[in-house]
Amino acid sequence: MKKEKKGGKRMNKQQLTDRLVSFFQSQPDKTFTFKDIFRSLKLTTHPLKMLAIDTMEELAWDDVLTKVSDNTYRLSRMQQVAEGRFMRKANGKNVFIPDEGGSPMFISERNSMSALNGDRVKVSVMARRRNHIREGEVIEILQRAKDRFVGRLRVDKNIAFLVTQENLYVHDIIIPKRKLKGGKTDDKAIVKVTQWPDSDHKNIIGEVVDIIGQSGDNDTEMNTILAQYGLPYRYPKAVEDAAEKISGVVTPADLAQREDFRTTFTCTIDPKDAKDFDDALSIKRLMDGTWEVGVHIADVSHYVAEGSIIDKEAVKRATSIYLVDRTIPMLPERLCNFICSLRPNEEKLAYSVIFVLNEDADVKSFRIVHTVIKSDRRYAYEEVQELLERNGVIDGTGQPAPSAPRGGYQGENAAALIQLDKLAKKLRERRFKNGAVKFDREELHFDVDDQGRPVRCYFKRSKDANKLIEEFMLLANRTVAESIGKAKRGKMAKTLPYRVHDQPDPQKLETLREFVVKFGYKIKTAGTKGETARSLNKLMSECEGRNEQNLIQMVALRAMMKAHYTIHNIGHFGLAFDYYTHFTSPIRRYPDLMVHRLLTRYAAGGRSANKDHYEELCEHCSDMEQVAQNAERDSIKYKMVEFMSDKLGEEFDAHISGIQAFGIYCEIDENHCEGLVPMRDLDDDYYEFDEKNYCLVGRRHHHRYQLGDAVRIKVAQANLEKRQLDFVLVE
Repeated sequence: MKKEKKGGKRMNKQQLTDRLVSFFQSQPDKTFTFKDIFRSLKLTTHPLKMLAIDTMEELAWDDVLTKVSDNTYRLSRMQQVAEGRFMRKANGKNVFIPDEGGSPMFISERNSMSALNGDRVKVSVMARRRNHIREGEVIEILQRAKDRFVGRLRVDKNIAFLVTQENLYVHDIIIPKRKLKGGKTDDKAIVKVTQWPDSDHKNIIGEVVDIIGQSGDNDTEMNTILAQYGLPYRYPKAVEDAAEKISGVVTPADLAQREDFRTTFTCTIDPKDAKDFDDALSIKRLMDGTWEVGVHIADVSHYVAEGSIIDKEAVKRATSIYLVDRTIPMLPERLCNFICSLRPNEEKLAYSVIFVLNEDADVKSFRIVHTVIKSDRRYAYEEVQELLERNGVIDGTGQPAPSAPRGGYQGENAAALIQLDKLAKKLRERRFKNGAVKFDREELHFDVDDQGRPVRCYFKRSKDANKLIEEFMLLANRTVAESIGKAKRGKMAKTLPYRVHDQPDPQKLETLREFVVKFGYKIKTAGTKGETARSLNKLMSECEGRNEQNLIQMVALRAMMKAHYTIHNIGHFGLAFDYYTHFTSPIRRYPDLMVHRLLTRYAAGGRSANKDHYEELCEHCSDMEQVAQNAERDSIKYKMVEFMSDKLGEEFDAHISGIQAFGIYCEIDENHCEGLVPMRDLDDDYYEFDEKNYCLVGRRHHHRYQLGDAVRIKVAQANLEKRQLDFVLVE
């Protein structure tokens, strides 16, 4: 029998195009990877595979196929009229993102029909001109993303305007003077749109609903950031009044229903300026030489009834928000800072996971119980760190303190804290051995004066004291998730919100592999989750302390998926846990409060909770977490610009921290403030953006600007309203 040649019959481009189109048309609703396509069409030679990839790219350009991701395609469902989301761009290159997926479509300003960023719109697809990008025209605005906007008032003689930070529309919002609510020029205000543009007029008309304060005032600027994200900057009085009626007294009935830990050594370890103490640790040596470690969490569910006015406000907020100089709490201050907070020398109700651990930190047993505790001491991280180092711990080595000298360890409660640190380090070592990903990222912090003005800017690194708390919180969260998620054989697991983290995007991992090989590193992009994680950790270790460390960490982080809440458990890739939830911070995260309530319900023999209801809550909490993070980032940007505003014209050593088509982001080495060198100032050549290799390359002189490069910059502009620093490169 004649052997078929590898790759089958030779095909020209037209033949391959016909086969590809027929293949996709035979399964019009399915998305295929390159591997699926090569296998189905028996494309086994490299030239045929490359020709197929090029052909699919062209078919996607011609709207025959839709490119779902870098290596997946499906048959295009593009019709003459499509619905989706409108994204307004400051440079005028607005885009339409179809609901059915695929590439964004360009919408010129003249064809935008006054659509604003985030609006749901109906678009008519315009006939494509040869060699031109696909273009559309908005024919109907289906739903406005929002009708309230935040900005600065400009009051003229006969009329007033709201000047917004974002590029809303070609015109500002017009406000009739009788609708100003006492607002004056340069006041920050929230304005509600009362009339949108139509065929008769092109202006947006609105009315002031709240005056936030005068521009430049610190409280005003922080509250403006919150208002721009639709976040609350005042606590409703009715909710605060309801909280005032709650008693924090521990009653005999409470004690009768709980395990008593009031005489066991217990402490909290938190940032030095914290007031809401969610968690405490207790430790006790048992008769058989094992250790009983209690992870005690504020029992918020005891005080906040589901469906109450306090609970409804907590659901809406979903999380506490941490701006540079303030906390906007999820719960009223009386609850988060007083009644629920595990303050020292006060009897407090807690929901606890009690572990029995041996010297190797193996969990011999655990129980999840309601308790009453009395914290002996409130520690700041710095105090515990100093105590550990005084007793021989060297930060960053992962090694515990040596054995106690004859006179014992130095410091109050030193033996207990050092034992907790020893156990935590064993847990941490095992976690990384099992495939957890190690990203020790530094966080930017500011010291502010009484007026909220930043006086110092620095990076804070997680030390042993932080990691001590982290490990026991991770252990408690995992244990709680397993207690519900690991159902007995033949039984369905009951509903629980999980904190999940999917595996990295394969295409982004491949991009990372191609990128790091230029620096002489290798990374494994195929294989099990554990193999991928261990390969990432090896890469992080190898580049540690090298010039390219931050650069490689940044690119690696971009390959990671975002963690989120859901009732559908897929495990947590970053932590290498099959089951993980959030149980340890109910004062500041609503999912933790949900978990507490469900645990109590199931412990009492209750039926599984409604899946749809809890999945909806999970999605809301994930969304609000992202919004809160954006607001927190904006507060950092504002303080950064404020910190640099008196340094105009000064020069600093810096490094390139970001590359975009519109310019280069540079981070100052001395204080970690970041600014932009706009593309217009790179006037020595015409630069092209190489997105895959994170660099700009000059077309004539071939000069490269690469992520991580050392540069010298001068501070050119500090725009507080736009929260933007502009730098120029110094030759």
